[in-house]
Amino acid sequence: MIISPKVEAAAPPDFSQLARVYRWMEFGTFGPWLHWCRCTFIGQVADRRRALVIGDGDGRFTARLLRENPKIQLDAIDASSAMLNELLRRAGAASDRVRTWNIDARKWHPDGPCYDLVVTHFFLDCLTVGEIESLAGKIRSAVTPSAKWLISEFAIPPGRYGQLFARPLIRSLYWAFGRLTGLKISSLPEHRTALQRSGFELVGERNWLGGLLVSQLWSLNLR
Repeated sequence: MIISPKVEAAAPPDFSQLARVYRWMEFGTFGPWLHWCRCTFIGQVADRRRALVIGDGDGRFTARLLRENPKIQLDAIDASSAMLNELLRRAGAASDRVRTWNIDARKWHPDGPCYDLVVTHFFLDCLTVGEIESLAGKIRSAVTPSAKWLISEFAIPPGRYGQLFARPLIRSLYWAFGRLTGLKISSLPEHRTALQRSGFELVGERNWLGGLLVSQLWSLNLR
């Protein structure tokens, strides 16, 4: 069942029209690299029991997480009901372990510190630094002390490769998704600083495609 709370919010980008073709769009531009990036640290969260998944698109990572961890329960948040329906379809028989929330993540409010895993793959790049910091503050109040946060994002690596290839590519992606979904953000936000200011620390990282893609594992900074 999709729960639709009544909230007042500025319209988020609408990915609904892309729900059925998102996988093929992704594969046509980056092949399997984005999915590999998402799954980099999945083996390090096999003991998790309660997950918060925000903006997983058509749900391929969620489906794999459910397959590899038969005890995990998760809440999935997305502003697109079509994407949530795709996520549930991919979850298959494991969909009874998924609760979906059709809501703009910027307007989400946690019930309490119950999650030991947070997942945001290629989602934070749709927010401003201020919005990331606000969301991270709410997530901090919603997780257990031992919680892990999996993040996948685009990045602009230093040097000529970053300036001559990665930066124009990312600019073109923002332009395309702005046209297709109404996304207002046009450049990558500095999510590392926002998370650090909100009390998280980076504990693992791997770069893909020369630094164009980055997989990260974060935890609470309890010091």
